[in-house]
Amino acid sequence: MLKDIHHIAIICSDYERSKHFYTQVLGLQIIREIYREERQSYKLDLALNGKYVVELFSFPDPPKRASRPEACGLRHLAFAVDNLDEVMAHCEKHKILAEPVRTDATTEKKFTFISDPDNLPIEFYEL
Repeated sequence: MLKDIHHIAIICSDYERSKHFYTQVLGLQIIREIYREERQSYKLDLALNGKYVVELFSFPDPPKRASRPEACGLRHLAFAVDNLDEVMAHCEKHKILAEPVRTDATTEKKFTFISDPDNLPIEFYEL
C-alpha cells in the first residue's frame, strides 16, 4: 500500500529567509519555484540528492505553531548524516545553535537538533 514518503510541507513566516536557510545553509536543491497569485503564496519544491523531499510555502500572516513545549502532532524533520561533527562545524560556521550531541540509547547513534528560522525542530542523525 504505502510506498515511500513523497514530501514534507513546511509553511514559513519569512519566505526569503527560509528559502536561504533550506537551500544555502542545508543545501537542498531547488526543483521549481512558483508564485501563486490567487493565494499570495510562494511554493518552492526542494530536493535532497536529487529526490523531491520538501515543499516550502509562504502565506500572508500564517499563525505561529508552538515547538516548545512539545505537543501532539508532527514533531520534527530528521536528516540522516554521515558525520555529525562535520554537520556541527557547518552549523557553527552559519551561526546556527545546535543542542548538545546525544546518543540514541537504542541504536547508540549520535544525533542533535537545530531550529529552522521558524523554530521548527530539525534533527541530524548520524548513520
